[in-house]
Amino acid sequence: MKSAILMALVLGLAGCASGLNATRPAALPGDVQANPDSYVVVAVRNESLPVASRAGSTPRGYDGAASYSTSSAALALIESIAHDYGLHEVAGWPIDALHVHCVVFRRPLEGDRAELLERLAHDPRVALAQPLNTFQTATAAFNDPYAKLQTSLDALGIAEAHRWSMGAGVRIAVIDTGVNSSHPDLRGRVVERRNFVDGDMAGFEGDLHGTQVAGIIAAVANNGEGIVGIAPRADILALKACWHSPVSGGAVCNSFTLAQALVAAVDSRADIVNLSLAGPSDPLLSELVERGIARGMIYVGSVPPGGRRDGFPVGIAGVIAADSSAPAARPASVLYAPGNNVLTLTPGGHYDFASGSSLAAAHVSGALALLIARQPHIAAATLDQLLSKTSTAVPSDAGPVDTISACEALAALLSRASCSALAASESTADPDMKRTAAARSH
Repeated sequence: MKSAILMALVLGLAGCASGLNATRPAALPGDVQANPDSYVVVAVRNESLPVASRAGSTPRGYDGAASYSTSSAALALIESIAHDYGLHEVAGWPIDALHVHCVVFRRPLEGDRAELLERLAHDPRVALAQPLNTFQTATAAFNDPYAKLQTSLDALGIAEAHRWSMGAGVRIAVIDTGVNSSHPDLRGRVVERRNFVDGDMAGFEGDLHGTQVAGIIAAVANNGEGIVGIAPRADILALKACWHSPVSGGAVCNSFTLAQALVAAVDSRADIVNLSLAGPSDPLLSELVERGIARGMIYVGSVPPGGRRDGFPVGIAGVIAADSSAPAARPASVLYAPGNNVLTLTPGGHYDFASGSSLAAAHVSGALALLIARQPHIAAATLDQLLSKTSTAVPSDAGPVDTISACEALAALLSRASCSALAASESTADPDMKRTAAARSH
């Protein structure tokens, strides 16, 4: 029963978040970023019917949320729950599919959060109760004027791979901080910008981590500027769900912002969703990702420091896990890609070196785009296997490390014996002319 209710919440949140194109829930108070443990997410049943339908709704059933209202019964439930548990509502949104209303509550200062959630979970008025979880990106900035520039291109065979694919038309959702879309090396590549943290679009353009990730994936090629992306003709959907933390020095997100961004990625028909972040297992976010996987979307997540695989997002079956290449023996279920001293973009038209599994995930997402551009309907499991079985050992200062090879994966996809055999048999000045005409559908 709880599973059915949770699915109802997930489907409903999808409807709600799609309606955010016009109206979005109020941003959470600033205290959430400093004290996330003081908040919980609660859903109750909402039997209200939409007061009107919106013309031009999609067949996915995600439209109409803006006209969906919260019933007086649901409001009464929220009020009674808040009264009985000493909670204070800070944000709420009506959910259209299966009639659910979701609220972020500030809990009392006294008392244990886990105990509160346990009590709420067993309250018959409650459809779902969970923490407002926090997630962190996995990148650390690093300057090294003597580093070899973009060594990752050689490791992945990108120059050769670009003869057959540059990722044209593949839509990659970067769920992260904002992205400097006006960067000279990203001009024309960022086709959508959405901010689920605040209304500050100037700040969106100045965000570091999302700019680093987007630069690795899709920096423009052959424009006389800076660097080359792994998939320089892919389209970036910049979905801001994270913000830079002056406390940790990195970027953080929470369940509320990530849920909205995940639904926006489905609404925008992303082919790939790059999640260069990690955190605890989250029932709501997991259901949203599983729904996207069922629709044929590809999700890439970064493995957190320490290599644990039981959290969000890499703990979800079907999510492709990416980690930085290293000489130590590592699990075969993880794809390895460059993640140390990688040159990428920074806001304001600049460039810098950075390290972390966030960057490895970006390399994997870019390589996947090259493959999808050649075979739009390819399954996630097949893509994972292609990149895994064609991984190669490349030299490093600490010894040989395994890394994916975009060129060898393309050769395998196109039934050639090797990357060199592919080069001998097939070549074009414009790889996008060879792209399969069929559009990838979800």
